[in-house]
Amino acid sequence: MRHMMKQFLLAGAASMALGASAHAEQLTVFGPWLGPDQEKIEKVLGDFASKSGHDVRYVGSDSFEQQILIDAEAGSAPNIAVFPQPGLAADMAKRGFLTPLKDGTADWINENYAAGSSWVDLGTYADQNGADNLYGFFYKVDVKSLVWYSPENFEDAGYEIPTTMEELKALTDQIVADGGTPWCIGLGSGGATGWPATDWVEDMMLRTQSPAMYDKWVSNELKFDDPAVIAAINEFGAFALNDKYVVGGSGAVASTDFRDSPKGMFSAPPQCYMHRQASFIPAFFPEGTEVGEDADFFYFPAYAGKDLGSPVLGAGTLWAITNENQAAHDLIAYLQDPAAHEIYMELGGFLTPHKSVDVSKFSDKSTAKMNEILLGATTFRFDGSDLMPGGVGAGSFWTGMVDYVGGKDAGAVAADIQKSWDALK
Repeated sequence: MRHMMKQFLLAGAASMALGASAHAEQLTVFGPWLGPDQEKIEKVLGDFASKSGHDVRYVGSDSFEQQILIDAEAGSAPNIAVFPQPGLAADMAKRGFLTPLKDGTADWINENYAAGSSWVDLGTYADQNGADNLYGFFYKVDVKSLVWYSPENFEDAGYEIPTTMEELKALTDQIVADGGTPWCIGLGSGGATGWPATDWVEDMMLRTQSPAMYDKWVSNELKFDDPAVIAAINEFGAFALNDKYVVGGSGAVASTDFRDSPKGMFSAPPQCYMHRQASFIPAFFPEGTEVGEDADFFYFPAYAGKDLGSPVLGAGTLWAITNENQAAHDLIAYLQDPAAHEIYMELGGFLTPHKSVDVSKFSDKSTAKMNEILLGATTFRFDGSDLMPGGVGAGSFWTGMVDYVGGKDAGAVAADIQKSWDALK
């Protein structure tokens, strides 16, 4: 009860700071959003401005990562920067460019966000002296642990939605026994070919190892050629390297463009029944496809036999203070208000781990259902390849996965990736 009273007092202090800010200040927010997303975030920031009295200005850029460093080094950073991934924020914290969030913010996140400790960990970095502080507040999240399917195809064949990895593997075999092909998998993506497989491996790491082991792998404390990582690669291979499981056989996986790969679910008869991909993939479904009717999704399930909870892989933006003033702290306090989330929920394209939002405010049922998966997470982990050094996460990991589906042994692939990581040091 004392803890609840503390939370109430913190929330009350935050709302008072917003409602009666004694000194209105100018607040600049710099982020990665342009176009429709910029319009949406400006509506949220407009609500904050009207409630706080601050003069709030948003600037978006498609070269955010480069520009924020230039601005910080020049001493002209915005008050708040919205980072698309934690790695750059951690680097900037270590260089003294970020201001820790107010005391009590970590407690609030632990209490109010699903898998709260995951979000605290993702926003906590070492400062110049090696001391850990909470710098990042996550707002606007994406989910990757999804399997897409056609409800009509499942209904026609009499298939049930699997709720465990054991059931998913049994369904995969059942589809083969019935004369169908269970999976459509494509790794092609121009110069980024291979990246879809990294998401598979990350999801498999979370389903075969503890969150702590995942974190050690991402930081290379656990080497890439460790048996645990090789096993996760082979878990992906159990699906991708079985000619009966994949459209066109395993030989077609690397050469099939990831944007084209789900289209087989919509042909008649279906060329495949399932496609594991993040929340953005409907943009590449055939024109006119209605999510919730023609296409739907379920949680990429965990093993019942491994007792690792319900991990969710995803991404999201973290908000950090890069040029401190009271208005910046007021904005972080405002982002703790369910209303800050509900405004964006109604505009679409927004997921949140905030447990107190009114879920009826989501713009459509599919987004609300996706958010249920996020709220059901016992662990949330950020896309691992995004947290690794670019030469690995956007380099040797991608090419290694192409080599792997081309027939190279998982151990040899993992050893090559580790060698590339060592060469960066």
